Amino acid sequence: MTRAVFPGTFDPVTAGHLDVADRARRLFDELIVLVAVNAAKHPTREGEARAEAVRAALPSAWHNVTVAAWQGLTVDYCHRHGADVIIRGVRNPTDARHEQELAAMNQSLGVPTLLMPARPTLAAVSSTTVRAVQA
Repeated sequence: MTRAVFPGTFDPVTAGHLDVADRARRLFDELIVLVAVNAAKHPTREGEARAEAVRAALPSAWHNVTVAAWQGLTVDYCHRHGADVIIRGVRNPTDARHEQELAAMNQSLGVPTLLMPARPTLAAVSSTTVRAVQA
C-alpha cells in the first residue's frame, strides 16, 4: 500500500488544493491532507479548524483521503505514519524553485517529493488571493 502526504496551511483550502488532492488520490492507495500547524505563518484560524474546513470541502466519494493537523516537520509525520511520498503543488516558476529546495531537503531526510504542476486554469489561485477577495 502506498501512502502519500499532501501538506499545506490550507488557509483557506482552494480549488487548486482540491485539484492536486484529487489527482494525488488517484495515484496512491491513501492520501493524507496534512494541515500545517505553524504560528509563524500567521494563519487566520487554528490548525484543527482549518483541518475541519478541508474535511468539509472534500467530496464524500474520496474514501482514500483523510485529513490531519500536524505541528512539526512533514518528514517526521511521514516517518511516524508510514507515508512513502510527499505531494506538493507548483503554480509557477517561483514555486518550482522553492519546492525543489524543499524536495531536496525531504529526500535527504528519507522521503521523496512529487511535484504536481497546477492546471493552467487554477495556477493563479492562491490562499492569499482567496483571503483578499473574501475580506
